[in-house]
Amino acid sequence: MIPANATVDVDREPSKGVLGHFKVEVWGREPHDYVRRYSIQAKSDTLAAQEALKRFSDEIERLLADEKD
Repeated sequence: MIPANATVDVDREPSKGVLGHFKVEVWGREPHDYVRRYSIQAKSDTLAAQEALKRFSDEIERLLADEKD
């Protein structure tokens, strides 16, 4: 996984039986200092951040692999 940080903004709080809606900004640490923003539905802000970090890592790993080709 690529080292990164994330901040989460709550658009809609999760409630009983309804996922919350979160906007998550992720930025990688040097030398992978890319920034991405994700809109994620999840049961909590923690789960939204985890999902965004996973998406970021997958996306940047693909990008780096494409640059090597």
